[in-house]
Amino acid sequence: MSVKVLKFGGSSLADAENFRRVADIVRAEPERRYVVASAPGKRNGTDTKVTDMLYTCYELASEEKDITEIFQCIKDRYNEIIAELGIELDLSEVFEKIRLAFLNHSGRDYVASRGEYLNAMILAKYLDYHFIDARKVIFFAEDGVFDAEKTNNVLRGYLAKYERAVIPGFYGSMPNGTIKTFSRGGSDITGSIVARAASATLYENWTDVSGFLMADPRCIDNPKVIDVITYKELRELSYMGATVLHEDAIFPVRHSKIPINIKNTHKPEDKGTFIVPDTDDIPATVITGIAGKSGFSTITIEKDMMNSELGFGRRVLEAIEENGLSYEHFPSGIDTMSVVMSTKELVKKRGDITAAICKAVNPENIFIEDNLALIAVVGRGMVKAKGTAARVFSALASANVNIRMIDQGSSELNIIVGVDENDYITALAAIYDEFVK
Repeated sequence: MSVKVLKFGGSSLADAENFRRVADIVRAEPERRYVVASAPGKRNGTDTKVTDMLYTCYELASEEKDITEIFQCIKDRYNEIIAELGIELDLSEVFEKIRLAFLNHSGRDYVASRGEYLNAMILAKYLDYHFIDARKVIFFAEDGVFDAEKTNNVLRGYLAKYERAVIPGFYGSMPNGTIKTFSRGGSDITGSIVARAASATLYENWTDVSGFLMADPRCIDNPKVIDVITYKELRELSYMGATVLHEDAIFPVRHSKIPINIKNTHKPEDKGTFIVPDTDDIPATVITGIAGKSGFSTITIEKDMMNSELGFGRRVLEAIEENGLSYEHFPSGIDTMSVVMSTKELVKKRGDITAAICKAVNPENIFIEDNLALIAVVGRGMVKAKGTAARVFSALASANVNIRMIDQGSSELNIIVGVDENDYITALAAIYDEFVK
């Protein structure tokens, strides 16, 4: 029997109406056996996520301030869902335990994780599924790093006992039993972990959009949905700021070659986006997606015959490493070399790094330029399509956008261009129009 693991985001479980919608989705296919739940998200534009309420409550308790009012608001959110669903579930003792945990300063991770914990308990009751506490099946090592193999072995054993279950997302436990959370968006990671342990045929990630978009909808009007994207392509786009799926969530399922389907809870009939290990399918648009972000600087180093100077590039990068910083890209020519870095990080040690590079390689000239935005044009179809780079550059030239940097990976999966931050949206639109419209 095939197995599907489903993860529902906070907007999908914000209130009773959404719970009913989720239940309909889960019950629509018998293969949908394991569900990962997030904490309740916003019910409207002016609402507050429960996780944010929990963090606020934690801060108040840490400052020895009264938490009565905000804790009551948290209880009301859950009790309202329970009442409207008409299920028999009394969380009074659980609420009291959590309240005492706040007052006894039990830790930021513990109190934050209770949003998912409570929501998963309610969803399990409503679906009549078994509830599995994530602290019993998801583990971190002493140094706080996720313990993938121990988790997979223990979780696999639990799932073998229960044909259907709900697991809260976002957290696990340390060796001493204390709660440890993933970073924000960690329920995506939990879903992926459960999919691997269940040997799932598909991991369905349900959210409030109908798939992964070809470009940022804040910059491009109504960008098309990507039908199929590979893990490698998603990694490239996620690195450049595309945020539909937490990028750490890719790796557990990628390891087991389990496909992911990004689906819309409010439009379950939409196909969504399939994220797959590999595919022979080539998109009609040649490119799969475009993503970018601003806030970069370039350190440009000029020196005649640098290409014949043994260890030149290594010494430049060592000078940066010795200052505790990393670089983003490293495009170079025969007598010039550029290092692209985060402006936010570089500003802390601007003088130290330039001095260290001068000492390491004695350049003829070194200068720093800020206000750089990077745009990644990503697509498996680019490998077999001639003239893709020319089309990118031509589109930017036609839009009167100056290219400040070019970098293409050896896999030919992506082309990265650097432009002035003021030209960022214009450049995105020009590239999108060239390949999609």
